[in-house]
This record gives sequence, C-alpha cells and structure tokens, in this order.
Amino acid sequence: MTTAVVTPDLVTTAAESTTSLIQSVDWLAIAPPVVVAAMALIVLVTDLFLPERRKPLLGALTITGLVAALALLVPLRDGDRSTFCLNAAATGSGSADACSYTADHFALVIQALVLGGALLTALLSLGDTRKLPAGEFWFLLLSSASGAALLPAARDLATLVVALEVASLPAFALVGIKRGDRRSSEAALKFFLSSVVATAVMLLGVSFVYATTGTLHLTEIAARLDDVPGQLDTLAKAGVALTLVGFAFKTAAAPFHFWVPDTYIGAPLPIAAYLSVVGKAVGFSGLILVTVVAFPAYADVWGPALAVIAVLTMTIGNVAALRQNAGRARSAVRLLAWSSVAQAGYLLVPIAAAAYSSDEHIGSTVAYALMYAVVNLGAFAVAALVARTSPGNRITDYRGLYATRPLAALAMAFFLLCLAGLPPGIIGLFAKVTVFSAAVDAGLGWLAVVMAVNVVIALYYYLQWTATLFRAPAAARDETPADGSAPAPTRHGAPASLTVAITLTAVAGVVLSGAPQTVLRFAAVNLF
Repeated sequence: MTTAVVTPDLVTTAAESTTSLIQSVDWLAIAPPVVVAAMALIVLVTDLFLPERRKPLLGALTITGLVAALALLVPLRDGDRSTFCLNAAATGSGSADACSYTADHFALVIQALVLGGALLTALLSLGDTRKLPAGEFWFLLLSSASGAALLPAARDLATLVVALEVASLPAFALVGIKRGDRRSSEAALKFFLSSVVATAVMLLGVSFVYATTGTLHLTEIAARLDDVPGQLDTLAKAGVALTLVGFAFKTAAAPFHFWVPDTYIGAPLPIAAYLSVVGKAVGFSGLILVTVVAFPAYADVWGPALAVIAVLTMTIGNVAALRQNAGRARSAVRLLAWSSVAQAGYLLVPIAAAAYSSDEHIGSTVAYALMYAVVNLGAFAVAALVARTSPGNRITDYRGLYATRPLAALAMAFFLLCLAGLPPGIIGLFAKVTVFSAAVDAGLGWLAVVMAVNVVIALYYYLQWTATLFRAPAAARDETPADGSAPAPTRHGAPASLTVAITLTAVAGVVLSGAPQTVLRFAAVNLF
C-alpha cells in the first residue's frame, strides 16, 4: 500500500492558489447599481398585486430607488474602492491586483450623471405614462439605469459588454413601448437591429483582443499590448478597431448615427431624453475606458480615427439640424436629435486628443458631458410641456411661448443658448472652450478649426429657435386636427413632476454658469 504524504509546502502552495482565485467583494462599492437593480425587481413584483388605480405608486418607488442610489455615491466620494479583484499571483503580472469593478472618481462622476439623468427621466415620465403599461415601463427604465450605472465602474471587457447590453436591451423595449403606434414599433426595430449588428462586431473585436493578450482585465490588456508578438500585431489592431465600433454606435458617432432621428421621434419623449443623455454617457464612458485604459499602446490607431470621426459627426449633425423644416411635424424633437449627434462630435475631441498627449484631457469630455446632460434634459422637459398642448411638437408651436408660459420660455432660451455656447449660458461656453483647449494642447489645431466652424453653423438654428420663443403669437388660426376635433386649448396646467424637472435643470444650469470652473474641477479625473 502506498501512503500519500502531504508536506507543509504543498499545503501552503494549495492555500495560496485557492486564495489567489477568490475575488473580494466590497458591497458598499457596488451598492448604487445593485440598489437600482433591486428596485427594478421590487417594481416588477409589486406591479402584479397593485390595482390599476394604485399604479402611480410604481413611479414613486422608482424615484425612491434612484434617489437612494444617488445618496450611496456620497460614502464613495474618495474614489479609492475596488472589488471583484484577483491578486497579482492569479494574474501572473507580479505587479498589482486586477479588479473587475473600480469605484474611482471617473466612475462616480459618470454614475452621478447616469442616475441623475434617470431620475429626471422618471420625473418627466410621471405624467406621461397614462397610456403606457406602467409596471413594464418603470421596470425597464430601472433595469437600463442599473446597467448604465455599472458600466463606468467596469474594468474588464466581459463586464463592459454585459453592462452595455443590460443598459441597451431594456432601451429597445422602452422605445417601442407605445402599443399600436407604428412609428414607435419601427423606431424600436431599427434601433434593435443596428445595435445588434454593432454588438456582434464589438464581440468579435473583444475575442481578437483576448486571443492576443490572454486576459480581459483592462489594465492587464494595456500591459500586454505593449509587447505583442509580430505575428499577432495585425490581429490586435483588428481587435482594437472592431471593439471601438460598438461603442461608437452607442455614442451616435458618424457613420453609426443613422438610428438617432427615427428612434428619438418614435420613442416616448422622456425616453428620447433618456437616450440623448444616459445613452451617450454609457457609450462615451465605455469608449474612454477601452481607449485610454486598455488600448494606449495603439493610440496611433484609434487617435486619428476618432479625430476624423469627430469631424464627420459634428458636421453631419449640424448640417442636418440646419436643414430642418420648422413647420414639419415633430421638427423640435428631430432638431434635438441631430443636435445631439453634433454634440457627440464635440465630446469625441478630447478623447482623440488623449491619444496625442495625456489622459488629462478626458476631464474635458466629462465636463462637457455634465453640461450637456443638464441643459439637454431641460430642453426635452420643456418640449414635453409644449407637447401637452401641441402634440405635433413643431418648432413653430413654440412661437409666442413667452406670452403663454414666460418662465418655460426663459428656461428653454437658456438651455438653447447653453447648447450654442453663448452667454448667459456660461457653462456651455466654458465647456466648449475646454474642448478647444484639449485639441490645441494636443497639437490638433486643424480639429479645433473645424469645431469652430461647426459651432458657428450651430448658432443659426439654436438662435432661430430661441427667437421663435419671443415672437408675437401667430394669428388665431389654429389648425383643426385631421379627425375633425376641436383644437386643444392654448394652455393646460403642467404636472408638478414636469415643473420640478424643468426647475431642477434650470437651477443647475444657472448655478454651474455662475461657477463653471467647479465642473472641470469635479470632472478632473485620472484613469491611471
């Protein structure tokens, strides 16, 4: 009989091996997205037992969950927590632990933007879900928000892809949630098909990157791409390029922007606002992580590509917005859609600049995103208010808004001037200056010139819409709807939640315009 002898060295080695494979879990670090996901499940189950007259309670639960998630960001404000980590022995790097979730300052800023955007979307939706399935609507909104809150903290490609899809899949259903509406169904189908193709391409790129490096953690990928064998260099470059395609789609960057106008028009107005802000935050945070953190070794590949894409995106968006017919049905939403495409081009500039200098320019993108989120949500909130009396939501419907709703008209004028980068919207001007500076500091003077030309183009349609707000109302010849019913009254009382949403965004815009440097200081993140 042979007796197996277990030596102390073997026991120690086995214990170290087991320890190296055990991932740490910091429950406070992951609390914000977990709370939102848990509230989504609570809303889904509660909906089964609520009578129809009690359905508004679901909206209150949604807002409570989002406020709680925002409050849980406060204990994390130091930005020094990581979880789901493998130590150096498991990674084989011999340097530092590789973590799948990191609650650093970058993640916290984007999570605040995402959760704040979802909260304002919920406020816009409280008075707009009368004809929608309330339980499904709130569940899908919270589910999407949980994925969007997870993504900026993800530090491996698998978690990034999962978070991206968790944020995106409920959004498809939200776009098409208006039952019996052909336009809504068509928008959801276009959004879904184009997004699925982009995701498939991105997954192919991720597989190439994994085949080249043998790891999915972003910091490990960056280290191993510095020394790729010659025979794998082409595979690595293809993986980098294909991975960027998926995130370029989410940011509505040209030539992956074609889904935006039809999707915004077909979706319920609060969901269009959600996609324009939260959807962009998801795309840009993912794009920043894979370029600046995972692929710095291939900056010569993605840097010039993003610079060209930025030029195409801002130019196509501004020219298309310039060509909008003010009397066309839903022209207001269509113009905001094309405006969001152009704004995506501006947001791409500092990321492209990071390829030529340092990652400090990423703070310019984050600052611009914060400004854009506040004022764009405010513009959509006023659009939702106008849509209550003018369902066609034409730009011409805003004529004389100052005579009927002076405060709403002033707020809308402020939001449009911020988007244009003109006083008194100092925060918009400040954000554009920081983006200009990023391009110039990186030696991309030609990109700064192209951006300047596009900013001038955008002034025309922003100022034209602003002037419409203060023109004398058109002669009393309200068009009779096609069904022969009487035209809607000129004014209705606005829901309290809608008034709160407009007030919050206006106050935030004014405060930030008074202290614009606060935004850049708040958004000054370092990803290394």
